Amino acid sequence: MHAIGVDIGGTKIAAGVVDDEGRILASTRRDTAPDDVASIDQAIAEVYQELSADHEVGAMGLAAAGFVSPDRTSVLFAPNIAWREYPLAQRVRELLPDGGGDVQIVVENDANAAGWAEFRFGVGRDATDMLMLTVGTGLGGAIISERELVRGKWGAAAEVGHMRVVPEGHYCGCGHEGCWEQYASGTALVRDGQSAVISQPGRAARLLELCGGDEHKLTGPQITQAAQEGDGLAVELLATLGRWIGEGAASVTALLDPELIVIGGGVGAAGDLLLQPVRKAFADQLSARGHRPEAQIELAEHGNEAGMVGAADLARR
Repeated sequence: MHAIGVDIGGTKIAAGVVDDEGRILASTRRDTAPDDVASIDQAIAEVYQELSADHEVGAMGLAAAGFVSPDRTSVLFAPNIAWREYPLAQRVRELLPDGGGDVQIVVENDANAAGWAEFRFGVGRDATDMLMLTVGTGLGGAIISERELVRGKWGAAAEVGHMRVVPEGHYCGCGHEGCWEQYASGTALVRDGQSAVISQPGRAARLLELCGGDEHKLTGPQITQAAQEGDGLAVELLATLGRWIGEGAASVTALLDPELIVIGGGVGAAGDLLLQPVRKAFADQLSARGHRPEAQIELAEHGNEAGMVGAADLARR
């Protein structure tokens, strides 16, 4: 049975028909507005109708960045989209022809979906216990324990990005301060890059060139590009990000003891420039190092398609 996976972002949704081997048979996308939840519902209904016209579909998974209800029908809270106790599956079903018929609609946390895709069809296919870190605008997490996705009693497990790592630190969209994602995310990379451009203009010539002389227009991909070209400041910025990721991953390992840690999200494009400092910081902070097996740390294989692949497979299951 084919399933549709929908990856819902702040400004767009990406959707695809996924077979039971994790292959995307067809895909599409729509632009959306994060403050207009009705437009997101409508866009999901539109991609369903487009994709189901040429494929037999029995389930649709909606990967949403937020806290998902235990029954996987609603989004309880989302930091970047105006969802509060929002019955997403119901609202989408109401827009489908004939109410969607027998199609099962399942809402899943987006990091859980990405982690499941990597576990089932990606770099974690041979693992039994895995931690997925999705490093993008924020920091999401997914936990696989004994080949099962860990959701917790209330569906909000694996929100590792909201562990507090710096008391009275940077304000987070969750309403608290000092969360891990404020230091280990693409947003943190850009913030630190903008600060470095101002405080170290003599070293920031390449970054200023890439952002057109306006530090407010600096992006994560521009920092990655400069680092890949050998720019010293950009390399240091990625190393700082990697240190935050690695040190935090060591703390999570004290709780979970995974055999594999997978780094996904947009910053994965930096490759070894990010992965090497992640591995070093992880090793430096790992408790009882030398007297225990150590988790492997690898980059995700599925890239931007992980959310839709995982959401589709979880909905089908």
